[in-house]
Amino acid sequence: MASSSYSNSPCAACKFLRRRCMPDCLFAPYFPPEEPQKFVNVHKIFGASNVSKILNEVQPYQREDTVNSLAYEAEARIKDPVYGCVGAISVLQRQVLKLQKELDATNADLIRYSTCNEMPNSSNHHEGRSKMISDDDGGGSSHGLSFYYASSSANWNNGPSDENGYPRGDI
Repeated sequence: MASSSYSNSPCAACKFLRRRCMPDCLFAPYFPPEEPQKFVNVHKIFGASNVSKILNEVQPYQREDTVNSLAYEAEARIKDPVYGCVGAISVLQRQVLKLQKELDATNADLIRYSTCNEMPNSSNHHEGRSKMISDDDGGGSSHGLSFYYASSSANWNNGPSDENGYPRGDI
């Protein structure tokens, strides 16, 4: 938590509002004089009176997180006036979906590749060739994310490979 020197410099809120910063100023611990833009953004979006009401409604130990949240939301709203932080969340969700699809396609390619290179006379076709890893923590919270990796003790590729044991791209 940042603090300001009350006698030397008023907090960013009091300085912006052009008022005297008292020792019991509600804004001083959260809007230090070194970060004036933080309060300017919050004031522009929420207003000083509303911020004061919000800070008075939350417990003192929650105020720093509350101010940080307000500052983040205000900055996001200034950058994107229509969607604000919801726009940022939406972009991140689309990225996660895109990466999930890419991971699923890569896993399907790995499975397809490993089944194409299987020896037909092998009775237990995955023994010693690959191990399956899942992100399931035993609580049933798996999101279908699993992947295969080559075992270090066996050659998982029956075809030509490079010096690291990976399949060559020329076949």
